[in-house]
Amino acid sequence: MSELVPGGNLALPGGAVTVRVAGPFDVSALITDDGGKVRGDGDFVFYNQPSAPGARLSGTAPSGTLTVDPPALRPGAARVTVAVSPTAPGTPLSALPAPVLQVTDAGGRLLARFTPPRAREETVLLLAELYRRGEGWKLRALGHGYADGLAGLARDFGVDVADDDGGVAARPVPVAPPPAGPPSAGDGFLALVNSARAAAGSPPVAHDPRLAGAAREHAGVMARGGRLGVEGMDGVSVHQRVVAAGYPYLTVGEHLVSGPRTVDRFVDHCLRHEAARRTVCDPAFTHAAVASAGGAGSCDMYWTALWAAPLTPDGLDRAAGEVVDLTNRERARAGLPLLSRDPLLTAAAQAHSADMVARDFYSHTAPDGSRPWDRAAAAGSARRTVGENIACGQRSPAEVVEGWMNSPGHRANILKADFTHIGVGFAGGGRAGTYWTQLFGA
Repeated sequence: MSELVPGGNLALPGGAVTVRVAGPFDVSALITDDGGKVRGDGDFVFYNQPSAPGARLSGTAPSGTLTVDPPALRPGAARVTVAVSPTAPGTPLSALPAPVLQVTDAGGRLLARFTPPRAREETVLLLAELYRRGEGWKLRALGHGYADGLAGLARDFGVDVADDDGGVAARPVPVAPPPAGPPSAGDGFLALVNSARAAAGSPPVAHDPRLAGAAREHAGVMARGGRLGVEGMDGVSVHQRVVAAGYPYLTVGEHLVSGPRTVDRFVDHCLRHEAARRTVCDPAFTHAAVASAGGAGSCDMYWTALWAAPLTPDGLDRAAGEVVDLTNRERARAGLPLLSRDPLLTAAAQAHSADMVARDFYSHTAPDGSRPWDRAAAAGSARRTVGENIACGQRSPAEVVEGWMNSPGHRANILKADFTHIGVGFAGGGRAGTYWTQLFGA
């Protein structure tokens, strides 16, 4: 069984699957073509219209069980989007327990479970989508919603929802597909982001065209491959794209998301999740950019948002100094003498971090066979004893030192009584995004 998070997906077995949401909720579904729009009112399955070819709601209201048999869907159907709304009209989802989605196969085996982030003013929530991928079908967790009920939901999919004779009725209306091009800085992204940053006490970020180019390229690669990933189907990571675009960075963050149709929904999605919100509001970032691309042959939208601060000599020196200070803090706690910064060890450590990015490896032994003591000697150091810590992926000095202290081998180097000097190196880029080196000497 898979416990999904927003954007997570898994392949479905052949045959029918059942989607259940227990509690005071109604489940509904929209059946769409590759373009993301319904073909007619028969593609909207809800409590007043409980069945369509290949999709059926069971039981009386609250109608919390939907069975979908992909092979039996109407011709051209490529996606079934599953939504949930409170049984009591007008009730905000925030007033109810979280709607937990469970998906089982034809034999009753639990395949996946998804609990969306806590809703706020929304009265309808998109929980998941079943979508065609090649010859098979997959399930993707979503978790974003509408404050204007089924009307807002259906109109996004090309259906007009009105109150007719005391109930909800569906009528097809022509709706233009969402724009497939990437949003620009003028589409409101920076205004929304900087508003959230101001509320958190962080300075505003500015648009950077280099980040925008990298974001646009990565969103396009994800869309063509039909999957989210830090590394695209072309084998290039989003961090490598940033550096290749001419933006060497001291710190970087990224949000890779599929599903939202507009930039405001994308930003709202990011602000709902605590880890993502911390990135949006991180005071260390000075620049940001966003781009999206439509998935080939589907209504998927793939988003890449990038956040960064540029690499400068002063910034690099401050980051290295912070690593040294945090390292010495740990030594002081252990009653050990503090380490002094050594320019030759620093040069060797910096060269190794840069080499790991340039030659795409992560190891104490470089592709040419050189080891830490070889690199120290090549930099001109005459230290008799040399030790090295490396790390990748950590986004700050505090994070990398904490990681080293939580690893017995790295901790032993930091707390080795014999060491008297240290050099620190950092480079951004590569598959992991950040590469750190500590070189110790005595």
